[in-house]
Amino acid sequence: MECPMPTINIHDDAIIKEIFTHYKRIAIIGLSPDPTKDSHKVACYLQEHGYKIYPIYPKEEMILGEKVYRSLSEILEPVDIVDMFRKPEIADTLLEEVLKRGDVKVFWLQLGIINNEACEKAKAHGLLAVQNKCTKIEHKKVMG
Repeated sequence: MECPMPTINIHDDAIIKEIFTHYKRIAIIGLSPDPTKDSHKVACYLQEHGYKIYPIYPKEEMILGEKVYRSLSEILEPVDIVDMFRKPEIADTLLEEVLKRGDVKVFWLQLGIINNEACEKAKAHGLLAVQNKCTKIEHKKVMG
């Protein structure tokens, strides 16, 4: 079975740059405590570049020196970007949590993760929706 091309994405580097320039608080869904995992490497990179990260993971108390949350709804501080490192079907449930919060501006599905329906719905609710792109790669590309 061939994977369909994503119909929802932000291909404009200027918009990606605006995201990274204006939005600094990132909840990372599926942030692994394992330093060899991509989610950990990406979160570490973002943290090193001045972003506040909120790890969301089912275990652990601290990852990268930050308190670990079990769900997005547990974070009491504002969140600008939700960056997901989970299976595509999780995006539907995650988006419901995002919409309940009301403060998230960007719904981001990591490289290799595509859920057109969730991204369409996110856009319909006024969010920027990005899928199948890595925040670390995109940041390096647009922010130098």
